[in-house]
Amino acid sequence: MLRPFRADLHVHTCLSPCAELDMTPRQIVDAAKGKGLDILAITDHNSAENTEATRRAASGSGLVVLSGMEITSSEEVHVLALFEGGEDVMRMQDVIYENLPPGENDEELYGEQVVVNEFDEVMGFNTRLLITATRLSLEALVGMIHSCGGLCVASHIDREAFSVISQLGFIPGDAGFDALEFSSRLERDEAEERFGHLKTFPWVSSSDAHYIADVGGRTVTFTMEEPTLDEIRLALRVADGRRTDWP
Repeated sequence: MLRPFRADLHVHTCLSPCAELDMTPRQIVDAAKGKGLDILAITDHNSAENTEATRRAASGSGLVVLSGMEITSSEEVHVLALFEGGEDVMRMQDVIYENLPPGENDEELYGEQVVVNEFDEVMGFNTRLLITATRLSLEALVGMIHSCGGLCVASHIDREAFSVISQLGFIPGDAGFDALEFSSRLERDEAEERFGHLKTFPWVSSSDAHYIADVGGRTVTFTMEEPTLDEIRLALRVADGRRTDWP
């Protein structure tokens, strides 16, 4: 039977250098449950090292946590890569790490990149340059996400920086995106007015939370059978009665 599932598909943890240090697995899960979410995607910059801890923190809570990353292409386009979890996201992470530039994170300049466990205990610090662009072109990146079994969503296309439109000036018709994401600052009616010509792509909107208070601040509702990546894929395609709605 089909039913609605509320999802926030773009949430950062304390692993992202631009996120607050209290963005830890248990606090994120508690915030998501408090907002009545059914699905949450953890999407740190160019890394998935806190995804499994968040999945474990949500165990038994009824909240489904998808593993993901917000990856930066060589053109400095931000792209959400969403996976069910497990080996697929780790394979994608290996590719991203191989394509990050050399050098170490400057914590004073960019912020700490904290790896934690499901109990919010610090396990270490990621020293890679997660804030920077990878060497992967947008075309190569989208293809790799799909080859690893993930969904590929163009991040916050209404923003004036780090979006496919800001960086390329347009969205290639053959870009291969599974959906376009709008930021929480844009209401649906304004999106229709400004981006109505892009209705050939499915639309979603997410919080892009870097602060606990922002988790679940913007959601998308998927009408589908169960909270899985395959069902989300069907909902984005409006297949077999599934659908996607926001706000």
